[in-house]
Amino acid sequence: MGQWLRSGLRRDVCVVLYDLGEPTGQQCKAALEDHYDERVSPGSFYGALDTLVETGHVAERADGIHDRYELTEAGERALLAHHEWACERLDL
Repeated sequence: MGQWLRSGLRRDVCVVLYDLGEPTGQQCKAALEDHYDERVSPGSFYGALDTLVETGHVAERADGIHDRYELTEAGERALLAHHEWACERLDL
């Protein structure tokens, strides 16, 4: 699976990106906060996002004053492989 996806926050960022397509960082963070029902530290969130960009699992592009993020093919493959693994263990 690779170390990049061992973090629950990084996995959840990938799930949100898969769902939303190309959100801004703030839109992605807000979606996670809605899911967690609590504030996510900006340092933790952007650290996780930066790691995903650095490892090539997430692409970042400028869009005016905001950056937008999306899963790369490698990121999508890894996320779907993790999903399959979890479903097999949860007997879904």
